Amino acid sequence: MYVSRPLVHPVEAPPTTDVAAQNALRVRMKDVQGMPGTPGGLALRLCQLCFAAISLSVMASTSDFPTVTAFCYLVAAVSLQCVWSLSMAIVDLYALLVGRSLRNCKAVCFFTIGDGIASTLTFAAACASAGITVLIANDLNKCGFNHCKRFETATAMAFISWFAVSPTFLLNFWSLASR
Repeated sequence: MYVSRPLVHPVEAPPTTDVAAQNALRVRMKDVQGMPGTPGGLALRLCQLCFAAISLSVMASTSDFPTVTAFCYLVAAVSLQCVWSLSMAIVDLYALLVGRSLRNCKAVCFFTIGDGIASTLTFAAACASAGITVLIANDLNKCGFNHCKRFETATAMAFISWFAVSPTFLLNFWSLASR
């Protein structure tokens, strides 16, 4: 008579390889507010855009800004800042609406380089404009003849725009360096 007997096959434990250890080390970091694709990142981008646009419009409303190279440099730098911040705000808004994560290494590298260039140019232009504004106001005492208050306002808005760019650059750089 043919009786079925249970067959027992030994079950081996899965081999412990380095692949499992590597997967355990590659845990994704939580999205920190201020990084691309987060609501905080979108808010920072909109602040950058707003303050850079105010600086640009105030400086461009003066009739004699083209006579000073530092003021022309400020207009160029905040114009670049406006374009960069607007394009990154659109990318952040798209990522939030679609639910996409912007944690790709190449994308984060692109964001970091762009933020670094924009923040460096904006900071340098704001510093140069602040120096010229102090020269006109304090050293030459020609504030009545020039638009000192407008120059000071445009320079202050450029500094505030730089203060809004710095966290996005630092967070992107930190994210890139922690990979």
